[in-house]
Amino acid sequence: MKAIIFDLNGTMINDMWYHTLAWEGILNEDLGGSFTREEVKQNMYGKNHELLVRMFGEGHFTLEEMDRLSLEKEKRYQKAFLPELSLLPGLPEFLEKAYQKGIPMAIGSAAIPFNIDFVLDGLNIRKYIQVVVSADDVAISKPHPETFLKAAQLLNVEPADCLVFEDVPKGAEAAANAGMQAIILTTTHEPSEFAGQHNILRFTADFRDEYIENLF
Repeated sequence: MKAIIFDLNGTMINDMWYHTLAWEGILNEDLGGSFTREEVKQNMYGKNHELLVRMFGEGHFTLEEMDRLSLEKEKRYQKAFLPELSLLPGLPEFLEKAYQKGIPMAIGSAAIPFNIDFVLDGLNIRKYIQVVVSADDVAISKPHPETFLKAAQLLNVEPADCLVFEDVPKGAEAAANAGMQAIILTTTHEPSEFAGQHNILRFTADFRDEYIENLF
Protein backbone atom coordinates (compact mmCIF):
# COMPACT_ATOMS: atom_id res chain seq x y z
CA MET A 1 0.00 0.00 0.00
CA LYS A 2 1.58 3.21 -1.20
CA ALA A 3 -1.57 5.35 -1.31
CA ILE A 4 -5.10 5.39 0.08
CA ILE A 5 -8.28 6.38 -1.74
CA PHE A 6 -11.44 7.00 0.25
CA ASP A 7 -14.96 7.06 -0.98
CA LEU A 8 -16.67 9.74 1.10
CA ASN A 9 -20.30 9.19 2.05
CA GLY A 10 -20.81 6.09 4.14
CA THR A 11 -17.04 5.51 4.23
CA MET A 12 -15.47 8.47 6.01
CA ILE A 13 -18.74 9.63 7.56
CA ASN A 14 -21.85 7.61 8.41
CA ASP A 15 -24.38 9.72 6.56
CA MET A 16 -26.11 7.48 4.04
CA TRP A 17 -29.35 7.42 6.05
CA TYR A 18 -29.57 11.19 5.60
CA HIS A 19 -28.97 10.90 1.85
CA THR A 20 -31.72 8.30 1.67
CA LEU A 21 -34.20 10.54 3.46
CA ALA A 22 -33.29 13.54 1.32
CA TRP A 23 -33.74 11.52 -1.86
CA GLU A 24 -37.05 10.08 -0.65
CA GLY A 25 -38.34 13.59 -0.13
CA ILE A 26 -37.24 14.71 -3.58
CA LEU A 27 -38.33 11.61 -5.49
CA ASN A 28 -41.65 10.89 -3.79
CA GLU A 29 -42.91 14.09 -2.20
CA ASP A 30 -41.57 16.66 -4.68
CA LEU A 31 -41.68 14.64 -7.89
CA GLY A 32 -44.68 12.42 -7.22
CA GLY A 33 -42.87 9.09 -7.28
CA SER A 34 -43.84 6.02 -5.28
CA PHE A 35 -40.45 4.45 -4.68
CA THR A 36 -39.78 2.25 -1.67
CA ARG A 37 -36.88 2.99 0.64
CA GLU A 38 -35.11 -0.13 -0.64
CA GLU A 39 -35.49 1.06 -4.25
CA VAL A 40 -34.02 4.42 -3.31
CA LYS A 41 -31.14 2.79 -1.41
CA GLN A 42 -30.24 0.43 -4.26
CA ASN A 43 -30.08 3.29 -6.75
CA MET A 44 -27.96 5.62 -4.62
CA TYR A 45 -24.71 5.29 -6.54
CA GLY A 46 -23.06 7.39 -9.20
CA LYS A 47 -23.94 10.98 -9.95
CA ASN A 48 -27.18 12.61 -8.84
CA HIS A 49 -28.22 13.17 -12.44
CA GLU A 50 -27.72 9.47 -13.16
CA LEU A 51 -29.93 8.52 -10.23
CA LEU A 52 -32.72 10.76 -11.52
CA VAL A 53 -32.47 9.14 -14.96
CA ARG A 54 -32.51 5.64 -13.45
CA MET A 55 -35.63 6.44 -11.44
CA PHE A 56 -37.65 8.42 -14.00
CA GLY A 57 -36.14 7.51 -17.36
CA GLU A 58 -34.07 9.26 -20.00
CA GLY A 59 -35.38 12.66 -21.09
CA HIS A 60 -37.81 13.14 -18.20
CA PHE A 61 -35.86 16.14 -16.87
CA THR A 62 -33.87 18.87 -18.55
CA LEU A 63 -30.26 19.35 -17.50
CA GLU A 64 -31.24 22.54 -15.71
CA GLU A 65 -33.98 20.71 -13.77
CA MET A 66 -31.55 17.99 -12.73
CA ASP A 67 -29.00 20.59 -11.63
CA ARG A 68 -31.66 22.26 -9.46
CA LEU A 69 -32.94 18.99 -7.98
CA SER A 70 -29.40 17.81 -7.26
CA LEU A 71 -28.48 20.95 -5.37
CA GLU A 72 -31.76 20.99 -3.46
CA LYS A 73 -31.26 17.39 -2.39
CA GLU A 74 -27.76 18.18 -1.09
CA LYS A 75 -28.96 21.26 0.80
CA ARG A 76 -31.59 19.15 2.58
CA TYR A 77 -29.05 16.44 3.34
CA GLN A 78 -26.52 18.90 4.77
CA LYS A 79 -29.09 20.67 6.93
CA ALA A 80 -30.28 17.39 8.43
CA PHE A 81 -26.84 15.83 8.86
CA LEU A 82 -24.88 18.85 10.12
CA PRO A 83 -25.59 18.18 13.85
CA GLU A 84 -24.21 14.64 13.37
CA LEU A 85 -21.22 15.54 11.19
CA SER A 86 -18.26 13.49 12.41
CA LEU A 87 -15.72 11.03 11.10
CA LEU A 88 -16.24 7.32 11.64
CA PRO A 89 -14.70 6.03 14.89
CA GLY A 90 -10.96 5.51 14.53
CA LEU A 91 -10.67 7.52 11.32
CA PRO A 92 -9.13 10.65 12.90
CA GLU A 93 -6.30 8.51 14.28
CA PHE A 94 -5.97 6.61 11.01
CA LEU A 95 -5.66 9.83 8.99
CA GLU A 96 -3.01 11.19 11.34
CA LYS A 97 -0.97 7.96 11.22
CA ALA A 98 -1.04 7.86 7.42
CA TYR A 99 -0.16 11.56 7.28
CA GLN A 100 2.79 11.13 9.64
CA LYS A 101 4.07 8.21 7.55
CA GLY A 102 3.82 10.24 4.35
CA ILE A 103 1.21 8.03 2.72
CA PRO A 104 -0.67 10.13 0.16
CA MET A 105 -4.47 10.11 0.43
CA ALA A 106 -7.27 10.99 -1.95
CA ILE A 107 -11.04 11.14 -2.06
CA GLY A 108 -12.65 9.43 -5.03
CA SER A 109 -16.37 10.07 -4.77
CA ALA A 110 -19.49 10.53 -6.85
CA ALA A 111 -20.37 13.44 -4.55
CA ILE A 112 -20.43 16.94 -5.98
CA PRO A 113 -17.80 19.43 -4.69
CA PHE A 114 -20.50 21.15 -2.62
CA ASN A 115 -20.76 18.04 -0.45
CA ILE A 116 -17.06 17.19 -0.38
CA ASP A 117 -16.23 20.70 0.83
CA PHE A 118 -18.95 20.34 3.47
CA VAL A 119 -17.02 17.43 4.97
CA LEU A 120 -13.42 18.53 4.42
CA ASP A 121 -13.96 22.01 5.80
CA GLY A 122 -16.65 21.13 8.33
CA LEU A 123 -14.32 18.59 9.96
CA ASN A 124 -11.07 20.45 9.22
CA ILE A 125 -9.41 17.47 7.52
CA ARG A 126 -8.37 19.06 4.24
CA LYS A 127 -4.67 18.86 5.14
CA TYR A 128 -4.82 15.08 4.99
CA ILE A 129 -6.26 14.86 1.47
CA GLN A 130 -3.90 15.65 -1.39
CA VAL A 131 -6.30 14.85 -4.22
CA VAL A 132 -10.06 15.08 -4.68
CA VAL A 133 -11.87 13.44 -7.59
CA SER A 134 -15.56 14.40 -7.52
CA ALA A 135 -18.57 13.81 -9.74
CA ASP A 136 -17.56 16.88 -11.72
CA ASP A 137 -14.16 15.40 -12.57
CA VAL A 138 -15.21 12.22 -14.37
CA ALA A 139 -17.23 11.32 -17.43
CA ILE A 140 -18.31 7.87 -16.26
CA SER A 141 -19.33 7.02 -12.69
CA LYS A 142 -18.61 3.94 -10.61
CA PRO A 143 -18.55 0.99 -11.22
CA HIS A 144 -16.44 2.34 -14.08
CA PRO A 145 -12.87 2.69 -12.73
CA GLU A 146 -12.32 6.28 -13.94
CA THR A 147 -12.76 7.84 -10.50
CA PHE A 148 -10.13 5.66 -8.85
CA LEU A 149 -7.74 5.59 -11.80
CA LYS A 150 -7.77 9.37 -11.98
CA ALA A 151 -7.08 9.60 -8.24
CA ALA A 152 -4.11 7.22 -8.60
CA GLN A 153 -2.78 9.20 -11.55
CA LEU A 154 -3.02 12.49 -9.65
CA LEU A 155 -1.31 10.88 -6.65
CA ASN A 156 1.41 9.61 -9.02
CA VAL A 157 0.94 6.05 -7.77
CA GLU A 158 0.29 2.85 -9.71
CA PRO A 159 -3.31 1.59 -9.34
CA ALA A 160 -2.17 -1.74 -7.88
CA ASP A 161 -0.42 0.15 -5.08
CA CYS A 162 -3.63 1.92 -3.96
CA LEU A 163 -5.94 0.70 -1.22
CA VAL A 164 -9.57 1.77 -1.53
CA PHE A 165 -12.03 2.26 1.32
CA GLU A 166 -15.64 1.88 0.15
CA ASP A 167 -19.11 1.13 1.48
CA VAL A 168 -21.20 0.08 -1.52
CA PRO A 169 -20.99 -2.84 -3.98
CA LYS A 170 -20.68 -0.57 -7.03
CA GLY A 171 -17.74 1.16 -5.36
CA ALA A 172 -16.01 -2.13 -4.61
CA GLU A 173 -16.63 -3.14 -8.22
CA ALA A 174 -15.08 0.13 -9.40
CA ALA A 175 -12.00 -0.60 -7.30
CA ALA A 176 -11.75 -4.09 -8.81
CA ASN A 177 -12.10 -2.62 -12.30
CA ALA A 178 -9.23 -0.27 -11.46
CA GLY A 179 -7.06 -3.16 -10.27
CA MET A 180 -7.25 -2.10 -6.63
CA GLN A 181 -8.02 -3.95 -3.43
CA ALA A 182 -10.67 -2.61 -1.07
CA ILE A 183 -11.74 -2.56 2.55
CA ILE A 184 -15.49 -2.21 3.03
CA LEU A 185 -17.15 -0.16 5.76
CA THR A 186 -20.43 -1.86 6.62
CA THR A 187 -22.33 1.37 7.28
CA THR A 188 -24.66 0.94 4.31
CA HIS A 189 -24.64 -2.64 3.01
CA GLU A 190 -24.26 -6.12 4.47
CA PRO A 191 -21.25 -8.25 3.48
CA SER A 192 -23.60 -10.66 1.69
CA GLU A 193 -24.40 -7.89 -0.80
CA PHE A 194 -20.80 -8.03 -2.03
CA ALA A 195 -20.96 -11.69 -3.04
CA GLY A 196 -18.68 -12.57 -5.93
CA GLN A 197 -16.33 -9.61 -5.46
CA HIS A 198 -12.83 -10.94 -4.93
CA ASN A 199 -10.83 -7.77 -4.31
CA ILE A 200 -12.19 -7.20 -0.80
CA LEU A 201 -9.66 -7.59 2.00
CA ARG A 202 -11.90 -6.91 4.97
CA PHE A 203 -15.39 -5.93 6.11
CA THR A 204 -15.47 -3.67 9.15
CA ALA A 205 -17.84 -1.37 10.99
CA ASP A 206 -15.27 1.41 11.44
CA PHE A 207 -11.55 2.21 11.53
CA ARG A 208 -10.89 0.78 15.00
CA ASP A 209 -10.52 -2.66 13.47
CA GLU A 210 -7.23 -4.40 14.35
CA TYR A 211 -6.73 -5.34 10.71
CA ILE A 212 -6.77 -1.65 9.73
CA GLU A 213 -4.47 -0.69 12.57
CA ASN A 214 -1.96 -3.29 11.34
CA LEU A 215 -1.87 -1.81 7.84
CA PHE A 216 0.86 0.50 9.06
